[in-house]
Amino acid sequence: MKKLVFVLCSVVCTAQTNQYTKILLSRKTGKVVSSYADGYGTVYDPGSKKESVVDSLGTITFESPYKGSISHIFKNRFILRYEEGNYKVKSAVIDEKGNELIPMDNQNFNTPWLSEEWIISSKEGKEAVFDYHGKEIIPYSEKIRLSGKNRFFVLKDKKWRLYDVTGKQLSDREFNNDYNFENGKALIINEEGQSEIIGLNGETLHTFSKKVQNLYAYPYLITKNNATGKYGLIDIQGNTLADEIFNDITPEYFGKKEYIYLTKNNKITVFNKKDQKLYPGNFKYLNPLLKDLFSVYNEKSKKTGIIDLEGNMIFPQEYDFVKAFTIAGNEFIYLKKEGEEQFLDTALKNIISEGTEILGFYPDTLIVKKENKYYRFSVADRSMSELKDIQHIKIQDFEYFNPLNQYSKPLVCKNNDNLFGVINGRGIEIVPFMYEDIIAFENFENEIVIKKEGKYGVSNFQHEPLKEIIYDKFFWLKEVLKLEKDKKTDFIYFTRFKDKLDRL
Repeated sequence: MKKLVFVLCSVVCTAQTNQYTKILLSRKTGKVVSSYADGYGTVYDPGSKKESVVDSLGTITFESPYKGSISHIFKNRFILRYEEGNYKVKSAVIDEKGNELIPMDNQNFNTPWLSEEWIISSKEGKEAVFDYHGKEIIPYSEKIRLSGKNRFFVLKDKKWRLYDVTGKQLSDREFNNDYNFENGKALIINEEGQSEIIGLNGETLHTFSKKVQNLYAYPYLITKNNATGKYGLIDIQGNTLADEIFNDITPEYFGKKEYIYLTKNNKITVFNKKDQKLYPGNFKYLNPLLKDLFSVYNEKSKKTGIIDLEGNMIFPQEYDFVKAFTIAGNEFIYLKKEGEEQFLDTALKNIISEGTEILGFYPDTLIVKKENKYYRFSVADRSMSELKDIQHIKIQDFEYFNPLNQYSKPLVCKNNDNLFGVINGRGIEIVPFMYEDIIAFENFENEIVIKKEGKYGVSNFQHEPLKEIIYDKFFWLKEVLKLEKDKKTDFIYFTRFKDKLDRL
């Protein structure tokens, strides 16, 4: 068995994944590269129990003098940490060469929300804000909380005050708690115990007599009656849109965010933001599709149909899968049951012919099968271009789709020589047809198992050799792949599928 050849690439090779760069750097340095991103990584030496910083070319730029840790926080910024006597932790913020930007001290650091600009130092029971050049922005105070993208709440004398990122106090107003800004607004409980919305400078924007639960549906607001535990809906002027009689109210978090869903007795009432009206319904599970249409799921039959905003049944609850897709800038609804598939445009006209099976949904096109041949299907002009030399395409599980996975993954295919490879949504080969088998995982994993000459290895959709093809068995264990060879076990952790499909 020939081993795969590893070639180190500099940071300019943007197509190279961080996971693969870690593998290459580990091989070059002969040590374990435990993390890599933004051109730098950290290296652990099990002999000395010390860590170092490595750049994208495999050069060790700094070796820690301590038996401690180095945490990569942003580009060429790191936290150097070690433990001295009496369990006291000393740490510093350093650059890639070990220069101390925030000097070593008995302190801990917090990088709130993975901030790329500020870091909070905790020392002797107090906290301060620094930037990544080591400049103190806000002096040590009782507590400090990053609130939104560019505001801090600072606790002094048991009262919270609002600051900006330059360290300027924005108003004399004092708050009983720290709050979080969303889109330039924060929901607070004011001095009179009222729900109030403030702006970025602490100014009052709105006050309400009812208790407002959150800002997720803004400019509409979910209220809660503390006595009954029921929810209602108001606008920013405080006008009642729905009485506090609902068990739950949920705004849309993804997509167009056109609706708010109010639940009572396991039935959903839809609030339409466009006309500001309530539409009572008789269904428990709704998902928006297009043009005021919703998929509706039946728990007993485990089938799905389509209704309109008025609750009229447009397609009966007899489909196994229903989902909205945006392809080439146009909206469609896909329906599947047994051997039947439909791909409906906004006029609810099916644009695919009978006997067509859709295998992949992509931002610009579809991959389909018809009469045992495979095609790239254009939704713009309904044309099909054949994918030559493809004998079989592995079907993907529809469970893959969720609000974070709007389109299909690349497709594992077998060519006319009975060799497996991978194509993307454009029909372009991204993993060569050179394997006995390829196993892709139905979650959003970027890793794939490849088989050659009866042995298994691990690659990804960028065709990077993550594990050599030398293993006898593999096992999928949720977040990790377990590989076995000669009764010895190796592991590789999934990185999750974060690469944009249109780049593949």
